[in-house]
Amino acid sequence: MRPDGLEKGLAPAKVNLALHVTGRRAGGYHLLDSLVVFAGVGDQLTALPANDLALEVEGPFSAGVPLDERNSVLRAAYALRQARDVTQGARLKLTKTLPHAAGIGSGSSDAAATIRLLSEFWGVEPLAPDAPEVLELGADVPVCLSAPTPMRMTGIGEVLDPAPALPACGLVLVNPGVEVPTAEVFGKLERSENGPMDDLPAGLDYAGFLGWLKAQRNDLQDPAEAITPEIGRALARLRRMPGVDLALMSGSGATCVGLTRDMGRARQVARAIQLSEMGWWVAPAPLLS
Repeated sequence: MRPDGLEKGLAPAKVNLALHVTGRRAGGYHLLDSLVVFAGVGDQLTALPANDLALEVEGPFSAGVPLDERNSVLRAAYALRQARDVTQGARLKLTKTLPHAAGIGSGSSDAAATIRLLSEFWGVEPLAPDAPEVLELGADVPVCLSAPTPMRMTGIGEVLDPAPALPACGLVLVNPGVEVPTAEVFGKLERSENGPMDDLPAGLDYAGFLGWLKAQRNDLQDPAEAITPEIGRALARLRRMPGVDLALMSGSGATCVGLTRDMGRARQVARAIQLSEMGWWVAPAPLLS
């Protein structure tokens, strides 16, 4: 803990660089095979001492965010406190800079950041990604607890394996100002039985990594584009930009991602898109590892 009692934590954007839907379990849960990475941009969480738990939300995407137990931050805080028999509280402040329902794990990353932050703040062991309390918080929370390590995520999101080291590169995250309900996207899938992701070789350079990515898929992209045609427009915009070597959709959308060789190119691309698409959310960020 810092001398002033303030703890800070980043809830980084979760990016699915590949997402294969490989089956469906009884009960309706889809089986996935996905390469998940994290971008160096996200929501910010801070904590101050308090007798009980309280939450304040600010930032450009704070509108409509609940301040009760519907919020993933408070749910994660209560889960950790109960699991570790903590009697202290915390006054939490969440600065929302990631858009909602955007395919980049905003709420799940917030929950994971809460567990990391408060475990240090309270001096207790964090919850493991496979802990029942974590799984109850949401399918993406286990992988978000692994941030910033890139992970291969399988099962319904609970089976995690560290990916080989990835080459440094820049990401340009673009959301065309629309929310896409994940359940609706899965509901439009034509088939759930699809081939798995190829194994990711170790030691790839940037060109080799691009080649591997181009051979993978996001099985949710077609249904997401059918629901939200703006996704296709965002992808086309990224593909036209000099410096963008590959453009793809993350998760269930609508956020699209352009890969660049370095952060200088990522910043240039982001600035050009920001100037021409004033209503879009655009953020350059490094791929974390």
